[in-house]
Amino acid sequence: MRIQNHLEKKLYQLIIRRLDGDRIGSASYKKKIFDDIDLGIGGFILFGGGRDEIRTVLDEMQSAAETPLFIASDVERGVGQQLQGCTIFPCQMAVSAGIDRSNPGDVSLLERGVMTIAGEAKDIGINMPLMPVLDVNQNPDNPIICTRAFSDKPRDVAWFGKKYTEILESAGLISCAKHFPGHGDTSSDSHILLPVISKSYDQLMAVDILPFKEAVEAGARSIMVGHLRIPSVDLRPASLSGKIITDILRSELGFDGLVLTDALNMNALQDIKDVSAQCLQAGADILLHPADPESTVRELMEGLASNKVTEEQIDMALQRIMKAKKTFQKSVRRDIDYEHHKAIASLITEMSISLVRKKAGLLPIADRDAVHLIFAGDPELFQASPLKNYYRSWSIAIEGMEAEQDICIFAVFTNIAAWKGSSGINDDEKKRIQELIRKARHSIVISFGSPYVLRHFPEADILIAAYEATEQAQTAVVNCLDGLMDFKGKLPIDL
Repeated sequence: MRIQNHLEKKLYQLIIRRLDGDRIGSASYKKKIFDDIDLGIGGFILFGGGRDEIRTVLDEMQSAAETPLFIASDVERGVGQQLQGCTIFPCQMAVSAGIDRSNPGDVSLLERGVMTIAGEAKDIGINMPLMPVLDVNQNPDNPIICTRAFSDKPRDVAWFGKKYTEILESAGLISCAKHFPGHGDTSSDSHILLPVISKSYDQLMAVDILPFKEAVEAGARSIMVGHLRIPSVDLRPASLSGKIITDILRSELGFDGLVLTDALNMNALQDIKDVSAQCLQAGADILLHPADPESTVRELMEGLASNKVTEEQIDMALQRIMKAKKTFQKSVRRDIDYEHHKAIASLITEMSISLVRKKAGLLPIADRDAVHLIFAGDPELFQASPLKNYYRSWSIAIEGMEAEQDICIFAVFTNIAAWKGSSGINDDEKKRIQELIRKARHSIVISFGSPYVLRHFPEADILIAAYEATEQAQTAVVNCLDGLMDFKGKLPIDL
């Protein structure tokens, strides 16, 4: 291990670097992780791996660290989103569709659901779940938020965001509201390029910032700032903007918790020099997921030498970090009832299925043999679809097979993923489905993913939103079509 000065150790403490759980079995990779712990790294953002192995490794890492480590992870859809063996929870839009805020039983179910996520996170050793998403999804073509948002209505997003925040914080975890000041009104993915939000300051405060304001009041201890440009406030990206971080978030909203940048390996900032120093100068405390921690520390040392960032700014960030870490408690292992957690997730999924349009007399479907199922969207999502077990006659939209059955069901599979650039389906597939709908005697279009795809098929007899492509969601839809279950969901957006 090389000799390290005191200032370098401080700088490493400001960094949360990537941890690939699937690579932890490699001796060389594991050595690199523990070398960074020796250098004083602030924490890790966890991607992938198996439940038991990761739990053991995170214990070893915390034991080796001089200062407790932040263990962050994107677990908006439950810890099963990242780790094999943990529970997949419905996406935030599905939760909003299924939970009636005015029904005490629904609210109680929501609370139990979020507590399942908190319990599994704590058991594994994740102390900073990067949730909730508080973006108000106002652009139907948003490629990276979409179903990760609760709604397109700021008051609804604020209500659910406040609930999530209160529950996570009461469980002793550091909640992280994201992506300030709001990534919901763009058709660009900041993993690929820098989105521009063309809103006035007043519009931003009334819509996009409202949920963050309520999360601050609810006790959120960290907020992630997005890589977004809002020209009405500042020409600089939000993650590099003192006007947005210091003036609006800190001064106007009164937030004194941790400010994280969004991942610094994203392409939105690729043409900007001295990004790390500029983030800290703007008021950020934690540099999340830089491409390389060592080069980040070298850049910061150069930034200090050229006064692009001051040691006082570094020390203020460190004070907030240490204040948060003092609250960490050694996790006490408890038996987690994963089957019970799965049942809660399934129940909320079932409650989320939304009947957007209904033509009388078509439902329930009395004879499955009268159905021809047509798959569309992402083949990786429908390749192993359980729907094939329910309907013997099926084809794929782009293959051009024609249906002769009485009812055509179009199952459209989409997902929201970084670097993908789209949350919908392409124009050729849209036209093909529209053509088949016109030829079919009766048509049902089901969105397993973005509900916004339904707006392209106004001629269909029935439109159904299921919000995600999980086996739970597909089974729930079949039960609703067969009349074994009611459609209970309410669409949380305007189509």
